Amino acid sequence: MYIMTTATVPLPGSASAPAWARRAAHAIALCAVPSGLWRLAMASGVYVGYSDQVLRDVFDIPGWGIAYVVGLSVLAELAALFPLLLVSNRRRPLHPRILAPLAWTASGILVLVALWQLVVAFTVESRTYMSSGTAQTVWGFAFAPLFVIPALMTAVTWSYARRHRALGTGNAPATTLTSATPVPPLPGPASGAAG
Repeated sequence: MYIMTTATVPLPGSASAPAWARRAAHAIALCAVPSGLWRLAMASGVYVGYSDQVLRDVFDIPGWGIAYVVGLSVLAELAALFPLLLVSNRRRPLHPRILAPLAWTASGILVLVALWQLVVAFTVESRTYMSSGTAQTVWGFAFAPLFVIPALMTAVTWSYARRHRALGTGNAPATTLTSATPVPPLPGPASGAAG
């Protein structure tokens, strides 16, 4: 009697992401969580520093603004999961010739958005709606991790591009190896005995 075992092994020539790149990709996903939770609190009616009138007039909460804020939180978290594709050893849905430029584009956009948000955060207009004090401090702590994402994304993208440029092959799929291992027969009645 034989037992079949299988194992997924990367083909020769494929390279694993370094540990620091995997940690950075996971950190990106975690950096988006505090701001998403802050937005969900805002959508659910928890006081986050805006008066009821500002929530109604500016953000349309309650109303369609809730769908917008929740949708923005979900979209931001899904986008923050994108770098995990760059460090995964599993088969990727896109070829490196497509995935690498897409990742570089995302990195560039994130840098520009972070710079723009810094400008907005320090303008007078951005402070007119939110009350000062504890609410503004909580808002700052919730959104501060987002400013780390562009640097982390650039590092993960650089690691991915470097690995695949060095290989020159692109996205080598994993292969499944199958082996048959003999198993000794179980003690008991003879297998040939008729009953």
